[in-house]
Amino acid sequence: MTDKHLICLDLDGTLLTDDKTISSFTKQILTQLKQDGHEVIISTGRPYRASEIYYQELGLDAPIINFNGAFIHHPSDDTFKAVHTPLDLNIARDIFRQVENLNIQNIIAEVKDHVYFHYHDELLFQGFNMGDPVVKSGDLSISLQEGPTSILIQAEEEYVPAIREHLSAVYAEQIEHRRWGAPYPVIELVRKDINKAVGIQYVSEYLDIKQKNIIAFGDEDNDFEMIEYAGIGVAMDNAIQALKEKADVMTLSNNDDGIGVFLADYFNL
Repeated sequence: MTDKHLICLDLDGTLLTDDKTISSFTKQILTQLKQDGHEVIISTGRPYRASEIYYQELGLDAPIINFNGAFIHHPSDDTFKAVHTPLDLNIARDIFRQVENLNIQNIIAEVKDHVYFHYHDELLFQGFNMGDPVVKSGDLSISLQEGPTSILIQAEEEYVPAIREHLSAVYAEQIEHRRWGAPYPVIELVRKDINKAVGIQYVSEYLDIKQKNIIAFGDEDNDFEMIEYAGIGVAMDNAIQALKEKADVMTLSNNDDGIGVFLADYFNL
């Protein structure tokens, strides 16, 4: 029997094809590996409500890492000690008050599966209503009463560098910020030192799986730490160049069964 492995899957651009589905071949391989005693987990920047559909589709029975590591829980095991690491509410409110000064179009704060919009935006809302969340709109410095799991800042492309420079200069000790790509070009903020590697370390220790037996797949800059931490960090062919340089190995793209092909070869299926 091969050592028990932990297989960590980013969703968008990695497990999911461009039409947001899981291919039948990759699903078949993951199902086979679970039957063989390996653990499969999702590690995503999405909230749980927007990843639950894929968790259920794969028939997973393991913890899940959401918000890039800011929320880790086990959907079907209440004895698992969930970890929620939100941003400090006072720092969040300080950022909310700077909307106009920094040319910010809108700010979205998420507290686990609740969504708070600074300004109501029907188009943007459609991108965040997956899983039927509780949604509120209004001045976030007033409406938000607890530290958010993450903050998303929407701004015109020309203002993004200045906003990120400001965030780094003022809040370097308190927050991490990353850029999302299409279809939602936003800046994501989470608490300092939170990333997917923190999540997979926590889960691997819970499952008693050695670091060398962790295989992680990713494609974007929010996968850097996870790809570096895993025993085998795998970059998709469609990944950004910087991630390919950090990865141990590359596989085919998200549209070409990159995960399924790599795992079938690795485990001789």
